[in-house]
Amino acid sequence: MTPYFGRQRPQPDPEYEAIMNILHVTCSPRGQISESYKLSRKIIDHLLKREPAALLVNREIGGGTIPHIDEGYASALGAAQPSPAETSPQGSMSLSEQLIRELEQSDVVIIATPMHNFTVPSSLKAWIDHIVRVRRTFTMTAAGRFATLRDRPVFVAVSSGGRFSGERAHQPDFLTPYLKAVLGIIGLHDLTFFSVEGAGPGSDALVEASARTDRALQQHFSSLDPPSPSGDVIPVGGVNADGHDRGLSFCC
Repeated sequence: MTPYFGRQRPQPDPEYEAIMNILHVTCSPRGQISESYKLSRKIIDHLLKREPAALLVNREIGGGTIPHIDEGYASALGAAQPSPAETSPQGSMSLSEQLIRELEQSDVVIIATPMHNFTVPSSLKAWIDHIVRVRRTFTMTAAGRFATLRDRPVFVAVSSGGRFSGERAHQPDFLTPYLKAVLGIIGLHDLTFFSVEGAGPGSDALVEASARTDRALQQHFSSLDPPSPSGDVIPVGGVNADGHDRGLSFCC
């Protein structure tokens, strides 16, 4: 198997050519002019340089396209046993199934999100509420929760008007620990965060922050997949979901 992004590619069906599937989730109501979107596109460009034939699936949720969960969904998930709503999904349950299948089919996930009030925007929270679903993406037992999804690389592109990381941080960060915790519930642990922080639109600080981010992205992707003496992949660069630095801290 060919190593990619610091891990081994799952063995494909021999009857089919392995094509990487990238799920791109964009959360800003400002759409393509947002800094988080621009940062995520840079990540995609790096991925496509490595996998030119990759399939890109765009899921735009920043304009309120994903509603919050409805009563039927909440009632079904609150039940101790599977309900008819789960076997014949409608409303939020039907949308949940669609979003989960998008996620299951992906090899790499990119989440482009602004930081709103120190945490994730409501649009991203709505998406998370649909994909983190008991008896579907995780199970509950007497021993605790167990994820049902396989892990895969997740890149999170964050934009923030204030600085929330590093020595010059001056605001709290509830976004990063929340995403690590909630995505970990369903089995996604391989998270890498990049950010553009402390810069208002059009300011000189934004130009400087973007330049730092570009250097960090170049360092990260140029150092992926170095062969070790044993032939294993050495993961380098980025910040893991466990909080340990793999050679690159938050990019700005």
